[in-house]
Amino acid sequence: MVKEFQEFIARGNVMDLAVGIIIGGAFALIVSSLVDDLIMPIVGAIFGGLDFSNYFLALSSNVSASSLEAAREQGAVLAYGSFITVLINFLILAVIIFLLVKGVNNLRRDLEEEKQSEAAPPPQDVQLLTEIRDLLAKG
Repeated sequence: MVKEFQEFIARGNVMDLAVGIIIGGAFALIVSSLVDDLIMPIVGAIFGGLDFSNYFLALSSNVSASSLEAAREQGAVLAYGSFITVLINFLILAVIIFLLVKGVNNLRRDLEEEKQSEAAPPPQDVQLLTEIRDLLAKG
């Protein structure tokens, strides 16, 4: 059983998955910082200096606080500002991943086309016409 586990862990797919999860977690932190520290302040400035992270709707009459953290301590709140921030975070992450996948697909397509053009010799008639062209160019 230990040997089977070692074989499972040593497979490339498992290692690729582990690396992907680690890189994805780090990338999520970068995107989260991008949204929280750069984009949301700009969006807040456009909308009059508003901070989306403190937008909430009190679901209880006991809630009288002006900040989300204090309001959560007082009762139930609907934190739609946090949701907007997370939604923008997701959209940015989705666009970045789309662009990365698109770039990789274009690179793979170019490599496949290059391999096909190198691998397949031109047809016999094209070779003959090329030789005739070269002889006429010399003469």
